[in-house]
Amino acid sequence: MTEIDIDSHDQPYYTTLEVARLLGMAVRSVQLMVDRGDLEAWKTPGGHRRITAESLRAWLQRSRASVGAGRALARRRAGRQSRPPCVLLIEDSSHFQQLVRLLMRQHFPQVQLQVADDGISGLVSFGQLNPDVLIVDILLPGIDGASMIMGLRHHALVGDSKLIVLTSLDEAQRADYAHALHGVTVVHKPNLVRELPGLIEQALGARLNPPSAPANPPAAATAAPPS
Repeated sequence: MTEIDIDSHDQPYYTTLEVARLLGMAVRSVQLMVDRGDLEAWKTPGGHRRITAESLRAWLQRSRASVGAGRALARRRAGRQSRPPCVLLIEDSSHFQQLVRLLMRQHFPQVQLQVADDGISGLVSFGQLNPDVLIVDILLPGIDGASMIMGLRHHALVGDSKLIVLTSLDEAQRADYAHALHGVTVVHKPNLVRELPGLIEQALGARLNPPSAPANPPAAATAAPPS
């Protein structure tokens, strides 16, 4: 993770905009983090949030620990081949969680599916699991999917994990997220049942059908002794 030295700023609190710029997130994502209790804040008489430097420092320490774990696991990618394929779904809707679980059971029973309910726990799970495929909803509590995707790209944690984005937003509504979705496979949720299985199959590729070990060659026949 890029170092963010808040101690050098020597101030006891930050505005939401200042924190958003420091973390490279959308302002709305920071507001959600405050609402979740990930960051401590108070409001001015005018209703503006002021985020304490101490809570920001604590959040950065937790994030750096998660990033370090993810990098350590990424260095052991060879071990991925010795375990079943893994898909991580980061989605807060229980309906779509169940729908993806059903599709995975029907089409990929050999694939391990892990589910995170929000972006913050999703980042932690990503670092722990190093999944083959990462499926992310673009609108998430805690940190929105667009900010998370940009953060993963910025910190090079996605690595060789294939990324698929789910969204209920149509193309016009996605305009605000174009910077995060450039070059990323996007599935419109009304088309999820039809499109997602094929995309997962394509993303997993040879992991679904690993080459089988060559059969032992037949033993050479022993020549009969001359009569």
